[in-house]
Order: sequence, then C-alpha cells, then structure tokens
Amino acid sequence: MSTRRSGLTSFLGCARRVLFGAPVAAAIALLALATGRAADEVPAASCPPPTQALTAENLSAGLANATDHGFIWRITKDGRTSYLYGTIHAAKFEWMFPGPTVLDAVRASDTVALELDVLDPAIRRRIVAAIGRRGDERLPPALAARITKLVAAECVDTAAWSGMAPELQLTSLSVMAARRDGFDPSYAIDLVLDVVARDFRKPVVSLETPEAQIQSLRSPDQDLIEFVRSALDDLESGRDRPLLVRMANAWTNSDYDELANYAKWCDCLRTSADRSAMKRLLDDRNPALAAAIDALHASGKQVFAAVGSLHMVGPTGLPALMRQRGYKVEQGDFPH
Repeated sequence: MSTRRSGLTSFLGCARRVLFGAPVAAAIALLALATGRAADEVPAASCPPPTQALTAENLSAGLANATDHGFIWRITKDGRTSYLYGTIHAAKFEWMFPGPTVLDAVRASDTVALELDVLDPAIRRRIVAAIGRRGDERLPPALAARITKLVAAECVDTAAWSGMAPELQLTSLSVMAARRDGFDPSYAIDLVLDVVARDFRKPVVSLETPEAQIQSLRSPDQDLIEFVRSALDDLESGRDRPLLVRMANAWTNSDYDELANYAKWCDCLRTSADRSAMKRLLDDRNPALAAAIDALHASGKQVFAAVGSLHMVGPTGLPALMRQRGYKVEQGDFPH
C-alpha cells in the first residue's frame, strides 16, 4: 500500500482529441491545476467541482468493487501472450479503477507499458521542459486574450500558463473543461494503472518520449492560427462537451463500434488544421507504438500495453498493426 501512496503523492504534487489520444496533455492539465487560482481572478462559485482525492484507502475500495471498462485485446506470438488495452485520459472517479479482467491481464504480464510513465520524476521534468513556446511563436492579441479568459475560467493561475505553447494550452483546456461533466485528468486510467503496476511490482516502461508526444500536439506554423481559432470556438461555444461525454460513454460501455465511427459524429475534422492535428496525434504515432510493443514482446516479455483508445481503431490502429506484424489478435469482451 505504501507504494501506491508515495506514487500518488509524487504525481499529484507537482479535447476530444486528448481524451483518448495523449496523456501528456492530461499531465500538463494536472500540473496547471496544482498551481492553484490567482486571488480574486474568478469567483469560486464559477469554478469546476473540486477533485476527489485519491488515497490508498479509496483506491483499495475502488479496486475491490470495480467493473471492467474500455477495450482489451490478447495478442499472441512466439508462444507468449501480451495485451493491448484502450484507455481514457480523463474519467469519472468511479470509472478509473481497473476491473477484474484488466487486473488479471496486468498480473499475467511481466511488464506494463504506457504511452508515458508519468510517475517517473524524470518524465515529469522533461514534460515541463518541453511545453514552452517557441521563440518566434506569437498569436494575434485577440486570440491570446480569448485563451487567457478560458484559462482564468478554469480557476488556474493565468500567469503560470503564460509561457506554454498555445496548442498545449488549448488541448489541456479541453481536458480541464470536461471537469464540469465529472471527467477529471486526476482520474486518468493510465495514472491508476501506473500505481497498480508498481503495487504489483511490475516494471513500468514508456512507449514514447515526452518530447515526441508534445511535438505531436504542436501545429505547423501555417496551421497554428486556424487550429487555435477552431479550438477556441469549440471551447467557448460548449460544442466540445457533449462530444466528450459521448466518447467517454463509448469507453465506459466498451462500445467499440461507436468509438470506431467517431469521425462520422465527432465534428472534429472540419478544417484542414483539424485533420492534420488528428493525423499527427494518432496515425503518425501508431507505427512507433506498435514497434515499441513488438520489441518488448520479442525480448521475451509478456506485455500489458495501455494506450489511448483512439489508437485502437481502424486500419492504422494498434490491433491491425500488430496483426500485420504476425500476431494473433483477439478482442476480449467485458460483461455489462
């Protein structure tokens, strides 16, 4: 139990795309939330609901009563079985505890592989070092003012965000805005799996680097203004929130068909900047994720690999890529 407590204390002290795609944005949101709120900047009554503290005691109770959510695959090659598990990077408190099927898969594995091991202090330091603006990065004052207003509405210190790249501000704001519907980055599935793996004394490895993941969230210069304007419109209008809820419900109900068809209903690929951002976040990263999982399995390990659920869908998703690499891939079912 002490392993869980120390890991949680260490971590917690320091958009629709992001909900399933990039835990680094959730980690940035948590770091921002840890800075607190500038005095008198926003009335306390306007703030999102406070986060329920995760303790060793309610973690134990949550695990004892948990049901399975998300998506799981068995992948078999060379006489060994590994697992792919689709996660969500901001969830409701009661959803974040892995159910019995997922826990059995973790126990059966030699290594837990996450996109990023955010309980590793070195990983957190690299995230902080990589989130800054580029030297030539400037937004029109009107767009910058809109971001500042949204940051203040999330009850964090706007000054603490001033040096962050605008794309990272907006993707983290997408995560934080979901708190008003009960979805909090503090309840990220990856975070609890990280804690559980340590409690089971399983080695935890990162499949990516913070620098690579942050780069996938950055926009090319020619797309930056369009991306920022589109993201601001979505956040200010509240258009993001029902879509985030729909995607999160697909995850908790293990409704793979609903998630796999997200492009038809998510309203998240309207502009060329949107489509370019989604490609960078998912399709461009999946081959490297598949190669990293394959390398761990080929080294003789049985791997429990947990990544955002949108990495699991379609012909460029991880199940398809692992099948191309010679694995027998079988999707599991969770009772609901």
